Amino acid sequence: MFTELTQYVLNGLVLGALISLPALGLTLIFSVQGFVNFSVAAQMTVGAYAAWLTGSYVGWSPVAMLAVAFAVPGLLGVVADRLALAPIRRQPGGHTALMLAVVSIALNLALENGLRFIFGSNLNSFDLPIERNFQVWGLSVGPQQLRNLVTALVIAIALAAFFSLTRWGKAMRAVADNTELARLKGIDPKRLSNLATFLGMGLAGIGGSLLAMDTSLDPSTGSRLILVIFAASVLGGLTSLYGAVLGALLIGIIGEVALVAMPPVYQSLTAFIAILIILLVKPTGLFAGAAGVRK
Repeated sequence: MFTELTQYVLNGLVLGALISLPALGLTLIFSVQGFVNFSVAAQMTVGAYAAWLTGSYVGWSPVAMLAVAFAVPGLLGVVADRLALAPIRRQPGGHTALMLAVVSIALNLALENGLRFIFGSNLNSFDLPIERNFQVWGLSVGPQQLRNLVTALVIAIALAAFFSLTRWGKAMRAVADNTELARLKGIDPKRLSNLATFLGMGLAGIGGSLLAMDTSLDPSTGSRLILVIFAASVLGGLTSLYGAVLGALLIGIIGEVALVAMPPVYQSLTAFIAILIILLVKPTGLFAGAAGVRK
């Protein structure tokens, strides 16, 4: 029983690492722009398809595929934000978090159906070699799962260094903390808003591609996880990058351990329950005080 429980915890850590990347993107955009952009779900799928196309038809290496999976949804996210969301933010009285979140849901549906129109609804898999799982102390983990875990960890560390050490990162923190004060200091919030969208959607794209490498992809790949991603961000406090990572790991572990007592079809229910409990007990999130984009 102990080995089985440990296996579920290990699976949860792997799942949480994947969730942490789009959760980081969601948190980053919320911190700078002030609303939850649910279109990160579709951008996860865009990144997965971009990596799949370059790997299956161009023959690029996994590193190059991840680079494309970051750049394509990042650029598409900026374009979609300028076309669909920026006009609403410019309207008097239109810049409300709820209205922008609703529009982002519509944008997510539009992008998802666009992918379905182009690629169809069939499952697609990456042309990767079949590898035997590692067996350690009765625990089983796949090589791709380990690569996903390490990749997510490296990206999280790189993002933390970006916000702590670079001029752009510090400027973005200033905008997230106080937009008007940052503008008075000569910082352009619009430019940094574009950068936040590019980074956030790019992170979501990498998360989607890593998930697809380990399983498969279809136009609903990202949408199936949006509730879990949102739960991880809420658990982390919605403004803390460290909180988003910790929240994703906790949500991943809770969801996998719950399989001991419930069928897999109800796994997403744990995310909904987590959101409900957090909002009732601590609406600011469990890790709202942790270091993040906002000071």
